[in-house]
Amino acid sequence: MNLFADIENYVPLAERMRPQKLSDFVGQEEVLNFLTKLIGGNYFPSIIFFGAPGTGKTSLAKIISNEISSNFVKINAALSGIAELRKIVQKAEEERNFNVRTILFIDEIHRFNKSQQDFLLPYVEDGRIILIGATTENPFFEVNGALLSRVKILQLEKLTVDDIKKILQRAIDELKLPDKNFPIEDRAIEIISDYSDGDARIALNLLEQIYFDGGITVDNLRKIWGERLRKYDKSGDNHYNTASAFIKSMRGSNPNAAVFYLAKMLDGGEDVKFIARRIVICAAEDVGNADPQALILANAAAQAVQFIGMPEARIILAQAAIYVACAPKSNAAYMAIENALADVKNFKGVDEVPIHLRDTHYKGAKFFGYGKNYKYPHDFEGHFVKQNYLPKDFADKKYYTPSENGYEKIFKEYLKKCWNL
Repeated sequence: MNLFADIENYVPLAERMRPQKLSDFVGQEEVLNFLTKLIGGNYFPSIIFFGAPGTGKTSLAKIISNEISSNFVKINAALSGIAELRKIVQKAEEERNFNVRTILFIDEIHRFNKSQQDFLLPYVEDGRIILIGATTENPFFEVNGALLSRVKILQLEKLTVDDIKKILQRAIDELKLPDKNFPIEDRAIEIISDYSDGDARIALNLLEQIYFDGGITVDNLRKIWGERLRKYDKSGDNHYNTASAFIKSMRGSNPNAAVFYLAKMLDGGEDVKFIARRIVICAAEDVGNADPQALILANAAAQAVQFIGMPEARIILAQAAIYVACAPKSNAAYMAIENALADVKNFKGVDEVPIHLRDTHYKGAKFFGYGKNYKYPHDFEGHFVKQNYLPKDFADKKYYTPSENGYEKIFKEYLKKCWNL
């Protein structure tokens, strides 16, 4: 099959592969379930789809229009003004007299200014149009409150690698492949799925590119990408080696190396959530209580990169990585839980909780003597009193050994004072 057999009627593969009904849609299960319920009723609200590129915002709008038998009008907020909106509304009012609904799909709705958004309010409110907006920006910041109160916000998540693979397989079936003269390598499909970073449009465009080179193979990917293929091969050694070097640079208190490997991962198309998770883990495992603020900042960064997205997320990741690299280090908390888990898993006896520590908040607890002789620390000077807390078989165990670094030096002095260590 030659996609260019009829140049005048040629349609890009990504456009041809748009799903025509909800059952054809890949991913977004929660959103699909919600839309299915709406379509089954007589009422359909205005909606704003919020999500990354290539997650299906336009496709869903078209499917909804088909399912509820409405007119579908698509505009781009960056190119349209109030004059065009007036014409659309007038036409919608005329169609409404014949019981035909109009869906106005506004791509990049966040680009509408306040007056343009305000113009839509009465028509959305009285149902003259069903507004479906699409945006890659958080609508709670980019769309005014009056319009937000009249629409339902539905967030679309990035497609998973498995979702992309399903879409690519459907495209391969559409292209009527393979045949004995047209090789298709699973490895090439995996690389395309990984590289596309949840964007179905990118994946289909890449598939179409290498299709014209005579085969969906890694060799053809190399011809198109060259050095980029090595960098984007996220399942190869380079991916794991770079991530490992990034973590070890933060652990080794070298912010320059940490930023270098961060840049390498970002340039290679690494998922920012993957990077953020590595920083959070390092903050807990390698900094720990030497600087408790490190985990707070790393966790805030992990949330912020999902909220902000690229390219600005690079700044947030850099700040967090540098902080963790520069923070005093201690793996005492990590070693404490590892050693405690080992003891718990390997212990063969009955590690009963000491009676004075057992729960007393139910009828009959006193009958068993639970809580007897428990000393409430706040009743004593310094809010501390010596008593046994571990089961008898573990009474002499010491899992947490604070270091001399950062805040842990303070913890160490406190524990030494309390327990006369």
